[in-house]
Amino acid sequence: MSESSETIRVNFGRPMPLFPLHGVVLLPHAVMPLHIFEPRYRQMVESALDGAGQIAIATFEGERWKQEYHGTPPLRPVVCVGHIVQHERLFDGRYNILLQGVCRAMIKEENPTDSERLFREAILKPVGAGEVDEAELPGVRDRMLDLLEAPPLTELAAAKGIVDCLQNEDAPTAAVLELISISIVADNELKYRLLSEADPAARAAMIERELISLRGLLKRAELQVDHEAPRGVTWN
Repeated sequence: MSESSETIRVNFGRPMPLFPLHGVVLLPHAVMPLHIFEPRYRQMVESALDGAGQIAIATFEGERWKQEYHGTPPLRPVVCVGHIVQHERLFDGRYNILLQGVCRAMIKEENPTDSERLFREAILKPVGAGEVDEAELPGVRDRMLDLLEAPPLTELAAAKGIVDCLQNEDAPTAAVLELISISIVADNELKYRLLSEADPAARAAMIERELISLRGLLKRAELQVDHEAPRGVTWN
């Protein structure tokens, strides 16, 4: 069974290398720069480049990773499969790579490491459908536009680009939702919940709530600004 993002396909019948990280969540379509220096992860990148060029970004479960980092501390079940779109091998064997998120997946079964393979790998299963019917997301684009075309969210650096995508009928709504998640959502726990959620309508509701919350926060911050204060003067 395969999942596609544009022309990138994932073979879920083969084990996928796992790259566990703390406090980092990769989402589909996002591009993540990574510096690979540990021997086990250098081997992981070399193995990936010899194959489909794919690894899955996982996140640690709880705090045990602090004591068991060099072992196999528990992982949260949902991962993002990424494709290495650019790589540079340095003179000492380290790598700089750019990893693009392809799709959501869940760890089905992890294979034990051995003396030859130092990195972790697992059989994954896809989370959610590959293609999303626009009929599953009624009114989402209009609600997102209403939020992002009105102050104070218009002041966000990413707002104009997202609005342009929302107004482009050729841009799938589900893909624009991923763009909003990547560009505006900063909280890693919320990013993980968005990654874990298979239903695009549920993801849309989560993003809408976050935008409404952010709008309220920005409005409260604006009320605290004293526009009458002389420039360069504070009241501390």
